[in-house]
Amino acid sequence: MDYAIIEIGGSQQRVSPGDMIRVNRLQAEEAKVGKSIAIERVLLVRSKKTLTIGSPIVEGATVKATVVSETKGKKVIVFKKKRTKQYRRTKGHRALHTTLRIDAIQTGK
Repeated sequence: MDYAIIEIGGSQQRVSPGDMIRVNRLQAEEAKVGKSIAIERVLLVRSKKTLTIGSPIVEGATVKATVVSETKGKKVIVFKKKRTKQYRRTKGHRALHTTLRIDAIQTGK
C-alpha cells in the first residue's frame, strides 16, 4: 500500500493515489480548478516494502495533485452577550476550502 504524509494548507494529511482531500484554501494562482500542482512538503513516504522518513522533509519526493473545486465550509456562529446590559452580537463565518485529488506519489529515488 503506497501512501505519503504531506504538509499542505497548515495541516498534515495522509494521502494515497486516488484520494480526495479537503484543505484550507490555497493561493489564488495555484488553486484554479483543473490545474495540476506538485506538493513538495512530503514528510513520509511508504511504497511497497520501503519506508522513508524525512528530517523534516523527504528530499526529492513530490505528490502530484489536481484541483477539483473550491467550496465554503459549514457556517460557524459567534455569539457575544453581556448580561443586564442588553448587549448581543451575532456573527457568522464560512471558511474557504480547496478540494484536491491525489494523482501520484513520487519517491524521488
